[in-house]
Amino acid sequence: MRALAYSTAVTITLVSASAFAFQPCERIGAVGKERLAAFSDGVIAIIITIMVLELKLPHGADWSVLIGVAPNFISYVLSFVYLAIYWNNHHHLLHTVARVDGVILWANAYLLFWLSLIPAATAWMGDNFLAPIPTAVYGCSLVMPAIAWIFL
Repeated sequence: MRALAYSTAVTITLVSASAFAFQPCERIGAVGKERLAAFSDGVIAIIITIMVLELKLPHGADWSVLIGVAPNFISYVLSFVYLAIYWNNHHHLLHTVARVDGVILWANAYLLFWLSLIPAATAWMGDNFLAPIPTAVYGCSLVMPAIAWIFL
């Protein structure tokens, strides 16, 4: 009886130890890459939503009124494609990450900060199409996420 109880206890311990050995050891409160991806996806979705809500609707029912909103629409399309590229690259980058640490969290927040400024720059450039200062600010709002990407 004693040997059976001992072997049962050992078996349970071995099963528990082997189950633990194959699972990634993460600290309590650590952020997994799935949570980071979900958070980033949500932020980018909100950024795109803000941009689409900033689109100006044409006032009228003929084709000529579309010319008046073309600058806003062109700015929106450029920014949408740019954000879609970042979202796609971010998705593929996170598949290569084995562990998320504080450095990755801060670098990701830095990237999302610069991406979050794109709707404002897009709206300003759309309202002042090809004006030098709004276009320069728009260009800077596209360059800064590229610099932030280097840190990520």
